[in-house]
Amino acid sequence: MSKATKSTLFIIAILVLDQALKIWIKTHMTLGQEFSVIGNWFLLHFIENNGMAFGMEFAGKTGKLILSIFRVIAVLGIGLYLRHLIKKGAPYGLVFSISAIFAGAVGNIIDSAFYGIIFTDSGFFQLASIFPKDGGYSSFLHGRVVDMLYFPVIKGYYPSWFPWNSGGEFIFFRPVFNLADSSITLGVSSILIFQKHFFKK
Repeated sequence: MSKATKSTLFIIAILVLDQALKIWIKTHMTLGQEFSVIGNWFLLHFIENNGMAFGMEFAGKTGKLILSIFRVIAVLGIGLYLRHLIKKGAPYGLVFSISAIFAGAVGNIIDSAFYGIIFTDSGFFQLASIFPKDGGYSSFLHGRVVDMLYFPVIKGYYPSWFPWNSGGEFIFFRPVFNLADSSITLGVSSILIFQKHFFKK
């Protein structure tokens, strides 16, 4: 099996797992709902990200459109770079790291591009339905990214003498993310850790 075929199968596997989980979450959980997978430190907690990382937004619908177009351009660039790496015989580790980044980026683009069209809106007390007759909750490239993986491993409170958020709740790890985000993070992390091996020149 060629390196290109292995990379393609790896990307497809990530996309299938990512989208299968997102679709299940979207059609079986209401917004804000959560349940335990392992104890109190691994939860499925359904939220939707309407913009950039950690829910940041800019310039309303226009900003969302610009962000979605930027993501598409970035993915095309990553795809071309991955093709270049495979052709020049780059190490497997680098090829699979870039493949993971590519798959994660595509996974979140699918949400942004199509979820607004194929799903009804999720609510705190209502499930979304897929392929509604009356149309989805938004238009092409204006969908929201589905996040669900939550690892509140450590919970506590900031001491009263702390310079910010004195006495407030402390949670590590607070961000909620998805498999596509994890794929990107693992791909980037592996490149940083093994960069001397991947880029010997």
